[in-house]
Amino acid sequence: MTVLDGARERWVRTGGVELCVAELGDPRRPTVVLVHGYPDSKEVWSEVAACLADAFHVVLYDVRGHGRSTAPSPLRGGFTLEKLTDDFLAVADAVSPDRPVHLVGHDWGSVQSWEFVTVKRTEGRIASFTSMSGPSLDHFGHWINKRLRRPTPRRVGQLLGQGAKSWYVYLLHTPVLPELAWRGPLGKRWPGILERVEQVPGGDYPTASLPSDAAHGAWLYRDNVRPRLRRPREDAYAHAPVQLVTPLGDAFLSERLYDGLELWVPHLTRRTLPAKHWVPRTRPDRLADWITEFVTATEDGRSGTAANGKHADRFGGQLVLVTGAGNGIGRATAFAFAEAGARVVAVDRDAEAAARTAELSRLIGAPDAWAETVDVSDEQAMEKLAARVAAEYGVVDVLVNNAGIGLSGSFFDTTPEDWKKVLDVNLWGVIHGCRLFGRQMAERGQGGHIVNTASAAAFQPSRALPAYGTSKAAVLMLSECLRAELADQGIGVTAICPGLVNTNITSTAHFVGVDAEEEKRRQQRTARLYGARNYPPEKVADAVLEAVVHNRAVVPVTPEARGAHLMSRFAPRVLRRLARVHPPL
Repeated sequence: MTVLDGARERWVRTGGVELCVAELGDPRRPTVVLVHGYPDSKEVWSEVAACLADAFHVVLYDVRGHGRSTAPSPLRGGFTLEKLTDDFLAVADAVSPDRPVHLVGHDWGSVQSWEFVTVKRTEGRIASFTSMSGPSLDHFGHWINKRLRRPTPRRVGQLLGQGAKSWYVYLLHTPVLPELAWRGPLGKRWPGILERVEQVPGGDYPTASLPSDAAHGAWLYRDNVRPRLRRPREDAYAHAPVQLVTPLGDAFLSERLYDGLELWVPHLTRRTLPAKHWVPRTRPDRLADWITEFVTATEDGRSGTAANGKHADRFGGQLVLVTGAGNGIGRATAFAFAEAGARVVAVDRDAEAAARTAELSRLIGAPDAWAETVDVSDEQAMEKLAARVAAEYGVVDVLVNNAGIGLSGSFFDTTPEDWKKVLDVNLWGVIHGCRLFGRQMAERGQGGHIVNTASAAAFQPSRALPAYGTSKAAVLMLSECLRAELADQGIGVTAICPGLVNTNITSTAHFVGVDAEEEKRRQQRTARLYGARNYPPEKVADAVLEAVVHNRAVVPVTPEARGAHLMSRFAPRVLRRLARVHPPL
């Protein structure tokens, strides 16, 4: 049983074909029309549609010649953009005769939807358009012409790069061969190829009509690509707000293809996603969230939804959980994600500090933020937190295990209780977070990212930090191991390694082997040292966001951390000599 089995179906006749149209949700609510790509049918949207149906009237239809819709006769000339526009208008008039619809397209569904949103005869029928993995052929044509007229090494490289990615387009223009391949071995192997290469889940997708869908759909390319690229329209301006979702791992389309899109789209919201081409199947929750946000904003009279901060296109609407968020690096990291438009869960054992971080996150730009109070070293408390977050806010997209404590003193002055305390927070807190929230990410199957705060002490030995350095070295190795294990599931793992950062960890660090008065003096002197260094936690937060965007493995942040990391690789003996130096405390 598929998600669409509960849908209401109707057939819409247009231009000599009958289109199979499925509807979910309340028809009194705003209508969202989902248009599938090649070689798909409407079932590619099943999970996205299910996520949207509670809030919207969701409409899916099989493009002519696909799924349960009939094919034109003859096929040649039956798939032009003009005829596809006729089909869309017929569907829109049938399902939402009195209100404009919100359009969403993937792959060739996006290519044809660009036509819908830029031609005069559809003006007033489209309220918004969300595009993914499919450019306007007119914009593409102008993009090519600009690079041919004014070639530079960079522009030539872009042309060649996209030309290589478009290899399949050339094959689809060959006569007969694509049809034979799809009705033969390729059609049988395609589901396995998608699962292996794109990590697309199996189940009821693709449908049994795939061979004929793909054979008919070859005419989408033959009827449109060469004529439109040779003579792109000069008036291809969008008459509705557009949300562009760009999968960063798309094997068929370059990110550079959308450079200059603002010239054609007056109201453009950009999103990027660390995913491959078939995002309706691999990231349905994320797409549904962004579509919901964009449609709701448009209905409310706002033309765009993304936050204005750096990386807003990447983190807008994502759920980010930060431990140790009550102050220092944790609070700065929560603020950085909030400024980028993420929803933030601020976790700290200090309830008041966590609440303040959540409150300020909302003011900075987070669509929503919540405070949670927990001791990360408490396994049962962390299990309850993970269950509560999943139930009330959703599965976390980015987890930042930042909570930590400082401990300084010689090995023989460090008691078993001291060791237990620092390892419980610095190491077991990270283990609990990775195990609980990481498992939720893995089970969701839509990727994510884990950031673990280690330290330059992870690779820079010191006679004054045996326990602290050991805990952070363990965090570093744990991160490296998890990165290898979770890579196949699209989950990145990063170890952030700051050096001397001006936070209050110095004033709360425990110094062993000395009395209370001497400990207080050392705390104050260390705080002054870090204050004089004056490296702000906001720079560490920026490094965290950059690490997630670029999926970096190990990130030494401060200059001294980067220097120590290099020395650990190329001059370890020097580091060992430095480790013998008595700290000036």
